Amino acid sequence: MPVLSKSLKRISKLPQQWGISLVALRKQSWWSQIKAGAPDPIFSVTEAYRADANPQKVLLGVGAYRTDEGMPFILPCVQRAKDMLGEQKLDHEYLPQGGYSEFNRAAARLALGEESDVLKNGLNLTVQALGGTGAIRLGMTFLSRFHTGCKVVYIPNPTWNNHKNISLNSGMEWKFYKYYDPEQKGMNFCGMCEDIENIPEKSIILFHAIAHNPTGFDPSPDQWKRLSNLCMERNLFVFFDMAYQGFATGDAEKDASSVRQFIEDGHQVAVAQSFSKNMGLYGERIGALTLVTTSKEELERVNSQMKIVIRAMYSNPPLYGARIVSQVLNEQALRCQWLKDIQGMANRIQSVRQLLVAELKKVGSEKNWEHICKQIGMFSFTGLNKEQVEKLTKEHSVYLTADGRISVASLGGKNIPYVARAIHEVSK
Repeated sequence: MPVLSKSLKRISKLPQQWGISLVALRKQSWWSQIKAGAPDPIFSVTEAYRADANPQKVLLGVGAYRTDEGMPFILPCVQRAKDMLGEQKLDHEYLPQGGYSEFNRAAARLALGEESDVLKNGLNLTVQALGGTGAIRLGMTFLSRFHTGCKVVYIPNPTWNNHKNISLNSGMEWKFYKYYDPEQKGMNFCGMCEDIENIPEKSIILFHAIAHNPTGFDPSPDQWKRLSNLCMERNLFVFFDMAYQGFATGDAEKDASSVRQFIEDGHQVAVAQSFSKNMGLYGERIGALTLVTTSKEELERVNSQMKIVIRAMYSNPPLYGARIVSQVLNEQALRCQWLKDIQGMANRIQSVRQLLVAELKKVGSEKNWEHICKQIGMFSFTGLNKEQVEKLTKEHSVYLTADGRISVASLGGKNIPYVARAIHEVSK
């Protein structure tokens, strides 16, 4: 006790400025050295839109389907599924790490096809994930740990910006391969093949299975076959991002043909699925990841390690969205309704493309906008440059991403004339 008393007396006699320094040091934030991060190119557009007081403002940045009145659209099949679920006495128990088994089986059938040999032989590992983003992240994290080849992900240029972010945060480097020709406003297939021929063996390559984001241009069936052969020759691991199955052409079977071609050719692919767009379940974060294995024994080993990755990442996925998707895909009448719903949405998006181009001509634009009609899916790569995009936003309150991509699915009869006039003003 006397020793402690003497120590306290010594501390009390320290110069006052020392005490101030100690307090300042103690109050310094743990986060003071963190630099501000770059804003997300899509969510930042939405934030700017919300802050704009212009009553004519139009949001074309985020990929969300809207009615002609600009309102969120709930698919009739989804509404019916929700009603049916509401009539049941359902609990809210934890799901297993891999998710809702009925959903997983339905998602795998949708991606691989009812007659898939992989499904018949039970060689697919399909797990529920947190939307398409979560499925890609889960797959990339798994590959970063267990892929035995070159841990570099080759992605198309351009691509969905989050592919780069996910790759880096999964511990892997990313590099581009050619995809789009800005001069011709179309695919650069020759350049794409040349780049793939030079990718190091056992690397990872990512393809958009359908409705390439942001360009809206996809390889033809013959071109997909050529790409499959190239990837086999280079011994590349193929990762498919399939965010728009059924939503692109209106035909869910046709939209999965690239994935099925590669599997038929012997590739052990990874497939990330999203049900945000094709069922309008954006906020439910419902997706799936499928890995193709070569034996039941291999499947068990892969599954055991996947569970460990999931457990550390989010433990297990949410239930409600999985129940909705499962109800729609497994109940015959609802599935038929869903196929009609997505066909109607795909047809409307294509008609909106034509209306936009027609309106651009009507307001006096002499530029060639036909590439907009040739693209598919919910986005259009307009060809507007960064300066034109800035003017479009500042002068007309039309919000889109800096690369000139617009969400065609967000356009409607009420705002097409205004948007067309604004595009003409900044591009003439």
